[in-house]
Amino acid sequence: MLSAALAVFVTLFSLVESKQKDFYTFKVVNSRGKLVSLEKYRGSMGLTHLCCGSLPFLLVSLVVNVASECGFTEEHYKDLQQLQRDFGSSHFNVLAFPCNQFGQQEPGSDQEIDSFVRRVYGVSFPLFSKIAVVGTGAHNVFKYLVEASGKEPDWNFWKYLIDVNGKVVDAWGPDVSVKDIRPKIVEMVRQIILKKKEEL
Repeated sequence: MLSAALAVFVTLFSLVESKQKDFYTFKVVNSRGKLVSLEKYRGSMGLTHLCCGSLPFLLVSLVVNVASECGFTEEHYKDLQQLQRDFGSSHFNVLAFPCNQFGQQEPGSDQEIDSFVRRVYGVSFPLFSKIAVVGTGAHNVFKYLVEASGKEPDWNFWKYLIDVNGKVVDAWGPDVSVKDIRPKIVEMVRQIILKKKEEL
């Protein structure tokens, strides 16, 4: 009896543990101060799919710690916005997390940051509240990204590629341009589209 109860406990613990090891299971605050679940960026089976037989939409995400006053700011924001424009929110999202830990290059408030990047770079992708990405005060989202990838940000514009299952595929520092990783994103999006076509 005791061994059966222990087996059930271990199984439940494993399920909970595996659920926590998924990027999309976290909640964050957006740039407007609203708590949101990252689950909405996973994509969806959706009620329409369940009741009416339509296909689910799945998303690949590129998570980036951003800063407004960094030498990498202009190139990265322009290229990130181009990715968002090219792949849209049907298959892909950039998820931007402002951070002021590196060179104090993101000093503004959430509202100021949001206004600046939308006005200057035409950003249309989700922007979240300013967080810490390293150290004891690091947000759980970035603790997960670091643990899953084995790569910790040491400057602004670290990029973490997340698959449709919420797993980290790879991570790159600011010296690797968005254009350099674009082919990997293109291939992941292509696989989503091919899978949808097969299910038709």
